[in-house]
Amino acid sequence: MVKKRAVITIDGPAGAGKTSIAKIVSRKLGYNYIDTGAMYRAISWKAFREKIDLKAKEKLIKMVRNTKIELKNRAGMVKVYLDGKDITNKIRGKRLAEGASILATIPEVREQLMKIQRRMGSSGGIVVEGRDIGTVVFPRADYKFYLDASIKERALRRYRELKVKGEEGQLAELEKAIRSRDKRDRTRRVAPLKIARDAVVIDSTDMSKKEVVEFILKRIQ
Repeated sequence: MVKKRAVITIDGPAGAGKTSIAKIVSRKLGYNYIDTGAMYRAISWKAFREKIDLKAKEKLIKMVRNTKIELKNRAGMVKVYLDGKDITNKIRGKRLAEGASILATIPEVREQLMKIQRRMGSSGGIVVEGRDIGTVVFPRADYKFYLDASIKERALRRYRELKVKGEEGQLAELEKAIRSRDKRDRTRRVAPLKIARDAVVIDSTDMSKKEVVEFILKRIQ
């Protein structure tokens, strides 16, 4: 059986399905789910709301140090609270995602959010997903997975997500955006996206969500 109160990390590039897989795995194990990307998007949302330029490093650092972020697991759903307010439904979208990617390159911002993430996971019993969770945030995690998929498949998944939401998207443009995001994530100076030496790599290109979840659960049980 899975270790009691284990720390499980799921890393990987944009659009690989980390969020949906991590949510399902956490529910099946009765663990808390930590979406680190949502934390960066929350900071991005606050920066835009307060009209702080994402190039104004010192202002951003000061803002983050004076910001309270909480992730609350309720009835199988994760709510994102920023300074005491639920902003869960306000932090999706391309603009905030791009802002989050830029913020993730600032060492001081990462350090502040990493402190929060580690505090959340101090007692174990968590499934955490992101870009550098198994390599930097929780290098001693009990179980590490790296979820990947082809750029074409990731763009197609994003395209389908947009259609469900009633939004428009062009596959070629989505592929271009994913390539750009991959390059930025893999080449950034601070905690670049890479596979942890002890991580189990899953290529989900030709796998369903159910198959990926079953694969992960078999590895840890």
